[in-house]
Amino acid sequence: MSRVAVITGGASGIGLGIAHRFALDGHHVALLDVDIEAAESATAEIRNAGCKALAVEVDVVDRQSVAAAFDDVRTILGPVGILVTSAGVEKFAPLCKIEPEEWDRLLAVNLTGTFTCVQAAVPDMVAAGWGRIVTISSSSAQSGAPNMAHYAASKGGVIALTKALAVEFARQGITVNTIPPSLVDTPMARQAEAAGDFPGIDVIGPMIPLGRAGVPADIAAACSFLCSEGGGYITGQVIGVNGGMYI
Repeated sequence: MSRVAVITGGASGIGLGIAHRFALDGHHVALLDVDIEAAESATAEIRNAGCKALAVEVDVVDRQSVAAAFDDVRTILGPVGILVTSAGVEKFAPLCKIEPEEWDRLLAVNLTGTFTCVQAAVPDMVAAGWGRIVTISSSSAQSGAPNMAHYAASKGGVIALTKALAVEFARQGITVNTIPPSLVDTPMARQAEAAGDFPGIDVIGPMIPLGRAGVPADIAAACSFLCSEGGGYITGQVIGVNGGMYI
């Protein structure tokens, strides 16, 4: 059955991979992103493949922006049935050099932004008695990561938020799960590599048990199942899609 699927951070990386997979699954997809030009370009590709897609500019830190974006989705595509919160930012800094503004920014985007988008989408799901939510967290929240205390803390909050929502909405036909990727070859990861923030994808990738870094399609495949009818008995779970790096 076709649903309206909203993907935040849908213009690139993991979010874009998920958008393409959902389109292949037959869903109508809305790509919400702060980079509207990239979102429109990605949407054009999806439309050219014969699927219904919408690009919407949004800043997940701004509640009014989020509310307006979801109103646009409802008006053009219909009620939201699926939400994947992939919008996020990462930073690297030793603990004692993390500025308060950086700490606040990462929590605002990664954690509060996730909360705000879920809050905007849930009423449609409650009304329908059916919904699927997948948050994108991070393996850094499970294992810890040097120079990423602010990022790991924000993603740990996402995991806890996911579990709380899963319990709250289970009796209303809504499942809520989180995927904490490890190393995924995305533009954001390549930027961190270029900045010297970690050794590099080609260095770390072979150390993963499956012998390579993940790609967006790997995360998208898991999202596809979790958001299908077949995933209806899975909720409140942390689904590791990490090549065996953390088990």
